[in-house]
Parts: sequence; structure tokens; C-alpha cells
Amino acid sequence: MQPAISFQSLQDIQDLGSYLGRAKRLDEDGAVKFRAFGDVLAVYVAPIYSGSLMSDGPTVLGLRTIKLAQPVELDSCYPLSQILERLAAPKVDQMLQFDLPVSPVRPAWSGVTPPRQDWEELGEISQAQVSEWAKAGIAEVASTLPSEVASALAAKVRLGIWGKTVSLEYHLPGAAAFAMAGLGFMQKDEQIKVFGTKGWVRLTAANGHVLSKQSFKIA
Repeated sequence: MQPAISFQSLQDIQDLGSYLGRAKRLDEDGAVKFRAFGDVLAVYVAPIYSGSLMSDGPTVLGLRTIKLAQPVELDSCYPLSQILERLAAPKVDQMLQFDLPVSPVRPAWSGVTPPRQDWEELGEISQAQVSEWAKAGIAEVASTLPSEVASALAAKVRLGIWGKTVSLEYHLPGAAAFAMAGLGFMQKDEQIKVFGTKGWVRLTAANGHVLSKQSFKIA
């Protein structure tokens, strides 16, 4: 039997639905990874990822955590579309829980596991600066890609652009800024905290975290 996820409030369900809805807009065929060993659920998405763990393209993970009503043991990925369908079911609002799909999936990024400990605070970046990096990357993608191009080539071009370093101080890839903006993690005029450990960088805002490998690709 597949485990059920039990929430403490309707607000938690709505927040999760909003988060995953944004993730689906960034990757229509995307997946979500649920990870829990107790009453805290870690919810990962990957708005930008390399199709191979051996590739040098960026893989960027969005992360939100939710305190659950009941502990659960879980470490699986599911299509975003299926989870959003379940969250929208009327009985979920009434029962504050939903059953997971029977068949998990294994997206290309599912094996990417950021460190859980030893994160060191490195500094802060303004919300305005992160948003500007995201807008600049979006504009470059739009101006670089022709109107008709094979999907594989388009993905390679996007990875190349989003893999460029936007902050030499923190070795931050542009993909991380794109994810922070696209997933709606930042509040206006917020100072975004930057953490680092073992070649990884993490942006932490009021509504979530973005994690990626550090980038050394100069534009």
C-alpha cells in the first residue's frame, strides 16, 4: 500500500499546490521528489537540470519543507501532473491527506543529492539583484534561440546559458537565480541568504531554498 501524506492545515495543502504549480509551469513534464523520515516532508523540484549526471550542464533543485500531521517514511519521485491532480481533489481539503501514486518515476536529476550538513553562511544578495540575473538569462535565452530549433539543441543552449556564473563571489550559476524567481520563493526587497558547502551553493529565502553545484563558467 502506498503511504498517505497527512497535512496539519488546509493552508499547507494550498501552499504545496502553488509551489508545484509554479514548478510545472517551468517544466511541463516535470517531477517532484518527496523525502521524509519523520514528520518533516522535504519537497524537491528541478526547474533546470542536465539530462545526464555526467554532463557539465547545471542541475538546480528547489526545496520547500512542510511539517506533517503524521510521520511518514518516503523517498520517491512522482510526475508533477499526478500530484497536482490529487491535491485538487475535494476530499483532500476535507481529510487533509492524499494517497501517493502507485508508480514512482526516476527523472534524470533524482540521483542528485545535496549535502545535508556543514552549510556555512557566506553572505547575502538582494532580491532585486537575483531578479535581475533571472531576467537577463531569460532575455539571453529568448534572443539566442531561433524560432524553430530541435528540442535537444534548445535544451543544450539553455543549459549553456543558465550554467554561466552570475556571481564570482559565490560561484552562483544563473540557473539558481532563475529558479528562485520562477518558483516564487522571494519577497520584494528581501535579502537572500547564501550558504555554501563542499562545492555546493544554496540560496535561502522566506518561502524556500534553491540548491546547485557552484559554477565556474565565465560568460
